[in-house]
Amino acid sequence: MSGFDNLNSGFYQTSYSIDDQSQQSYDYGGSGGPYSKQYAGYDYSQQGRFVPADMMQPRQPYTGQIYQPTQSYAAAPPQPFFGNSFEEEPPLLEELGINFDHIWQKTLTVLHPLKVADGSIMNETDLAGPMVFCLAFGATLLLAGKIQFGYVYGISAIGCLGMFCLLNLMSMTGVSFGCVASVLGYCLLPMILLSSFAVIFSLQGMVGILLTAGIIGWCSFSASKIFISALAMDGQQLLVAYPCALLYGVFALISVF
Repeated sequence: MSGFDNLNSGFYQTSYSIDDQSQQSYDYGGSGGPYSKQYAGYDYSQQGRFVPADMMQPRQPYTGQIYQPTQSYAAAPPQPFFGNSFEEEPPLLEELGINFDHIWQKTLTVLHPLKVADGSIMNETDLAGPMVFCLAFGATLLLAGKIQFGYVYGISAIGCLGMFCLLNLMSMTGVSFGCVASVLGYCLLPMILLSSFAVIFSLQGMVGILLTAGIIGWCSFSASKIFISALAMDGQQLLVAYPCALLYGVFALISVF
């Protein structure tokens, strides 16, 4: 027992004894007995007092369904992007940027060199017509026994890049590469007539040389007219027509030889 005495000597000494527990009783029911006690400033004996009805908050009944809360707002109907129905959507060709009316007007402008060009239409990036004219030019060369599709597209790309750099240096407003390719492609239309003549007869005589020179002048004059109209380059048509004539001269050499 000496070990327990040494163990108890290390604890805190107090005057509380286990016999005091039998002398204390607590009334937790709130009956107001002589041994009722208050804890933390709250009187448990006052729980059963009367509370006026106007001080009590009324309970509102739950009107929703389980897992489905009530919505206090009306959901807005989805708005269609193009219209209320399928008939109001724009045509597919309009979405692709293909306008046959503008293609026809550009073609007439090229075929009629003295016609005044509309700058608003000519400044559009339309590559549908130039692609068709390049294919037609290659097809007429194929009928003459010349498979030159690679040369046609290669020379076209190099020529468009050169004219793009030149026109951006000469004009104040600047021009896009698509617009340059569109104009040069449309003005290739007279060259298709020259390659068509090469299918019927040879262009290496004097008549063929004169016809080739006339076609080159026609293509370069139409291209320069459209460029100065779209870029407002008044008085610079001859400066623009010269590099255009060099480009179309290469296509003429392919058609003649």
